[in-house]
Amino acid sequence: MQQQPTLRLGDIKLGRNPRQYFDPAKMAEMVESVRVQGVMQPVIVRPLDDGSHELVAGGRRYRAAMEAHGADYPMPVIVKPLDEFEARSVALIENIQRDDMAPSEEAIAAAEIVGLCKGDRDEAAAQLGWSRPVLDSRLALMNCSAAVLDALNTRTIKLGHAELFAAFTKEQQDKLLPVVVKESRTVADLKKTLEQVSCSLPAAIFDKTDCAGCQHNSAAQAEMFGESIGTGSCTNRACYNEKTEKQLEATAAGLRDEYQTVRIVRPGDNHTRIQLVADGSKGVGAEQMKACYACQNFGAAVSGLPDSMGKVYKGQCFDTVCNMKKVAARIKSEKAPDTAAAKAATATGASKATSATSATTAASAAKGSKPSTTANPEATVVAESDRVKTYRVALWRKALRREVSADVALARQYLIAVVATGDARSIAAEPVNTIWERLIDDKPAVGDFSKAATAAAALESDVQVKLLVALAMSAIQGVDVPYLVQMCRHHKLDLAKHWKLDKEFLELITKSEMKVVADELGLRAAMGDDFKKVFAKSKAEVIDALLSVEGFDYSGKVLKVLKF
Repeated sequence: MQQQPTLRLGDIKLGRNPRQYFDPAKMAEMVESVRVQGVMQPVIVRPLDDGSHELVAGGRRYRAAMEAHGADYPMPVIVKPLDEFEARSVALIENIQRDDMAPSEEAIAAAEIVGLCKGDRDEAAAQLGWSRPVLDSRLALMNCSAAVLDALNTRTIKLGHAELFAAFTKEQQDKLLPVVVKESRTVADLKKTLEQVSCSLPAAIFDKTDCAGCQHNSAAQAEMFGESIGTGSCTNRACYNEKTEKQLEATAAGLRDEYQTVRIVRPGDNHTRIQLVADGSKGVGAEQMKACYACQNFGAAVSGLPDSMGKVYKGQCFDTVCNMKKVAARIKSEKAPDTAAAKAATATGASKATSATSATTAASAAKGSKPSTTANPEATVVAESDRVKTYRVALWRKALRREVSADVALARQYLIAVVATGDARSIAAEPVNTIWERLIDDKPAVGDFSKAATAAAALESDVQVKLLVALAMSAIQGVDVPYLVQMCRHHKLDLAKHWKLDKEFLELITKSEMKVVADELGLRAAMGDDFKKVFAKSKAEVIDALLSVEGFDYSGKVLKVLKF
């Protein structure tokens, strides 16, 4: 039997442990067990670049062994070559699936898993082995204040208490928590208390005009005494919540013209976004940051959290895993030994960056403000969103069909090539049958080869040619995208003959990306001083202006993002 590998306990570095609370009585039992029997189940570690190992899972066993035997104890280990993000996922799931983990710790760990899954809660629930309702209820706890989470962690309050607290601001929670603990209020008692707390109208983010005369406005009855509606509260929580949601959606809708991704963030979405920055411990680097502006995961967040309801956070990255990898790559590149040439280039770049930073800082200081690194970031390219991809593939198919359909010999040649390369399955019957029915005023004999062959033999030669072209058109429409690209390249398809800037395309992209389009096509130069004025208007007005620049020749110009 192969012996379990071990590492000196003191040589294992502690990693990030989702579990923060260790029940003293249970830990004492484990320490005694390890003292007598040793550690029976190996811990999971991962090798680091410097040759050491980091603990991934097994924090309680590590602590018990350290207390029972000290740093020289030969700790049984399972070594797994995991990167930082895989290690975090393993640690989270390993801990969260243990039944003695506090709901508050489960909430924090589950929120990180959701972040690793790019906000996909269904995927996160599957990884955790939870139902979606269980996941959502845990994530809701992320709106609890630190004091409430700590009280739940240490079992000072129950899960029901925390779930009720989560609906209110952290300030309200911290005021009420000591009372609940001191007076040993039950969950039912707390529920009655919180049901009496109305929704604050002054804090509402929606238009309160209709609230003035509403019977659910607590200030309505007091107006005869001269009290302002600003002091009122709403006692109809359902109506209040509905209006709040509509306002959140309206705020998000207003940002979608500017950013590729706009999300309303809820409790539990803590790790699904991060502020994109170039420098510092979380910086991706200046060049990478510019590239990120064009990413589909770049955008803005609208807060749906009680403490910051309706607040907008711009310049957000919604792929935190990718962001962390970019940060790690930047830090690694900075630590790597440089050649003399690289050092010289770095020095030159640093000098320029320092000069630019100094100028920015000086200008900001003169205005009495701090320099901002995220104000109105602009795309540097048009992002290849799903909508843009769908648009350009449709353009390729339409353009290729148009040229091939005009040349019968070419249609026959391409049809033979499609069949010869095993892609005959891409030829759909429906378009051909439609042509058949229109040309000979009869439906084809579906499933009856003999009848169809006889009918085909009776067709006049010009009708057969038309059906052959229809087959080629169906093939072009049906082949997959990589094969379509091959066809376009072989054909040397000139998209400039088939496309010019239109409203349909501009509606697919953001205003920031429209500036990229304007630069690439030469529209910015043609618009001159009017360019900035135009982009201060709504998206619809910008589109109209870009499509009606006087004296500008739109033909013969194709965007890079549309080319194959």
